[in-house]
Amino acid sequence: MTFQHPYFLALIPLVLLLASAARAMKAERLAALKIPVPLPNCETARTRLFRFLPFWGRTAVLVLLALALARPQRVDKGDIPPTEGIDIMLCLDTSYSMAAVDFSPYNRLDAARNAAAEFIGHRANDRIGMVVFGGAAVLSCPLTLDYRSLLELLESVSINMTKADGTAIGDALITAVNHLKDSKAKSKIIILLTDGRSNAGTIPDPVIAAKTAAAYDIKIYAIGTATKGPARVPTGNPVQPYLIINDDLDEATLMETAGVTGGEFHRAGNFLELQKIYAKIDEMEKTRFEIKALVNRSDIYLLFLLPALALAVLIFVLERTYLRTIP
Repeated sequence: MTFQHPYFLALIPLVLLLASAARAMKAERLAALKIPVPLPNCETARTRLFRFLPFWGRTAVLVLLALALARPQRVDKGDIPPTEGIDIMLCLDTSYSMAAVDFSPYNRLDAARNAAAEFIGHRANDRIGMVVFGGAAVLSCPLTLDYRSLLELLESVSINMTKADGTAIGDALITAVNHLKDSKAKSKIIILLTDGRSNAGTIPDPVIAAKTAAAYDIKIYAIGTATKGPARVPTGNPVQPYLIINDDLDEATLMETAGVTGGEFHRAGNFLELQKIYAKIDEMEKTRFEIKALVNRSDIYLLFLLPALALAVLIFVLERTYLRTIP
């Protein structure tokens, strides 16, 4: 609690000092009276009330009025959350090769989902959406602040969920650009995660899509998720449990794709490296907000004014009824 006019509080010790002085002077006058015959002690509850209530009641009224005049206020403080963050689109490759088990203990897709989930968990006040792609690109989640729903959709991402063979990186980037280009955010980024090269879709060259992104001030971070050399992909066939696939990550094109927009390309050979790449992007693409304090003040002088008025009315009524004296 604070006071808007604290100088009125100086009246309180003055009132108490004057009240104490007045009581002391009255006590001296009573002591100076010489009564020849001692009076019996016949003090009742009414006489005690008469002795204390009118005087100290009025004193209390004056103290309460001084508190009300000081204009007490309740102060509620809080932080105003930032209203503008970064808009982020995750582009996640779900082609068949993402089932390769070279990110022990995960396959490539599981590692990508887990690392992306950690990245989302570190964000605040940023809208995040998701595009999944294989031979076609599909918007899985529009830009949202509902991270719980986004994580549920991320958990449901599966191998070849677009039902189209191939890797349409260019289409995935254009799909993400279409959902970012009209954004008013200070920064717009695409995080592209793939283990291959663009070989499907209506825009086979990802660099063309990247130039479109750059025209809208959208930055692309490309992440290659594949160990160098051959990798094993489970087949579900007990006779031939694994299929060997060759390393097909097109590093040169992905590096050019990211560089056109001012972004970066990184290659992850295991889950720990993938986590570090996401952590680096998370640190680079942080919006530095100034925390603004919200102070809400509400007057509470009625908490003192109303009791003062009630007490004054009570004294007025009692002095003319129960405590009335006859001259």
